Amino acid sequence: MKKINLIIIFCIILLSACAKTKQETKPMFTNIRKPAVAGQFYPADEPHLEFKINKYLKEAEVEKTDGDVKAIMVPHAGYSYSGPVAAYSYKSLEGKKINTAVIICNSHTTYFSGIALDNSDAWETPLGQVEVDKDLAEKIVNSSAAINYNSKAHAKDHTLEVQLPFLQTVVKNNFKIVPILFGNMEKGPYKELAKALKENLGDNDILVISTDMSHYPSYEDANKIDTETLKLIKAGDINKLEEHVAAIEAKGVAGEETVLCGIDGVKTAMELFNLAGWNSIEILKYANSGDVASGDKSAVVGYGTIVFTQNQNAKLKIQNDNEKLKINKTLNEFQQKELLKIARETTENFVQTGTKLEFKIADERLNRKEGAFVTLHLDGELRGCIGQIVPSDKPLYEVVRDMAISACSEDNRFNPVSKGELKRLEYEVSVLSVPEIITNYKNVELSKHGVIVKKGLRSGVFLPQVATETGWDLEKFLSELCSGKAGLPPNCYKDKDTQIFVFTAQVFGEEDVK
Repeated sequence: MKKINLIIIFCIILLSACAKTKQETKPMFTNIRKPAVAGQFYPADEPHLEFKINKYLKEAEVEKTDGDVKAIMVPHAGYSYSGPVAAYSYKSLEGKKINTAVIICNSHTTYFSGIALDNSDAWETPLGQVEVDKDLAEKIVNSSAAINYNSKAHAKDHTLEVQLPFLQTVVKNNFKIVPILFGNMEKGPYKELAKALKENLGDNDILVISTDMSHYPSYEDANKIDTETLKLIKAGDINKLEEHVAAIEAKGVAGEETVLCGIDGVKTAMELFNLAGWNSIEILKYANSGDVASGDKSAVVGYGTIVFTQNQNAKLKIQNDNEKLKINKTLNEFQQKELLKIARETTENFVQTGTKLEFKIADERLNRKEGAFVTLHLDGELRGCIGQIVPSDKPLYEVVRDMAISACSEDNRFNPVSKGELKRLEYEVSVLSVPEIITNYKNVELSKHGVIVKKGLRSGVFLPQVATETGWDLEKFLSELCSGKAGLPPNCYKDKDTQIFVFTAQVFGEEDVK
């Protein structure tokens, strides 16, 4: 009897030791975002939750993806409805090392301007706590005035929370998260978020785009609409996706309320796909709530899963292209002449006919995605200056063409250029580097740096040559930029809430390349 008691005591000691060890190794955080929908959207008890997720993963038949998964699109309804579909994307992550998962959706509980990140220390589910990546979150927030911390927006929203138990199940290493919500009060600034993510995501970070599809049309209509939506996402064409959504809304399909409830997250992933040079978007699974045994086919919600991947060859090509860009950054004399010719011919044609010329330029350097300004002078005086600072999806030579049209017709400081002025115009082109944020205005180098100041919805820009032409010192240069260009107080550049970006420019005019 004593022997049995000793064995029981020994087992209790072992169990206590195990429990204590687990508790001590578990991260301890003071500011924890507690589960808001456990017991509603997914089981609140750990065993039931684990069983349900593992069952979904086992039933999902996914072929091995060709390349490294960089982003997934997954639904966020109750697990009984969307869990079997979500499992397809999550199964593609099994065995993948993930440092940080950036989880994105449009807010489903509140309206606010811009983009909100949560600044909790960790999020909790029945499967444990996951730390928030404060370093990455800070970089994203600092990248744009449209992105801010707003934990209240995250407090009751289910769209990001329901993704965590799946991640906790398939990712075996310790990983972190960055929860992000769009506020729905304006067209979401997804391009700014995509740019920030491109600049700050590591190779082992991943995007999780949380969205359901059609809301409440009939089963047949949902299948038709959602199939087209998935096809457009796969094509990577944001404009066509937006046109499709607008067309469905205008058509007034019976019961249809929303085509993509996380559309800004989807557009962020598509924009990043194009910016980062990922090479494949694959649809893994589609179903809707009418496919569930108890589902009502008269009013359904659609669920789709997609993976965005990059294979090794595509990654090496991007690295090689970046190296070539560093080696051959400046334009040679022939390329400068070509851009000046485009600016002149475009302006003369537009002023005389009101039409836009089309050019076919094979030069690889002139096909790079870069920002540019076109400046017009008349008898030595400024006659127009318009530019595009951040690179778009257009090649450099088309940006110069478009900015030439804007400079001669849309600079609100001047009347449009007349036909009689054309022969006296002088042309200057500035090809810009990508703007980079700085934290101290004293790091601005006059005549080398162009500068952008931005606070709230107001912003202004000076090209590098402004400092040379005016002879202003640094504080005069920045105060004129704040007050004269951005409509802000003259000393706004000293305000901690003002963002300052710098860029360089290769500036050349017709006098330089005769």
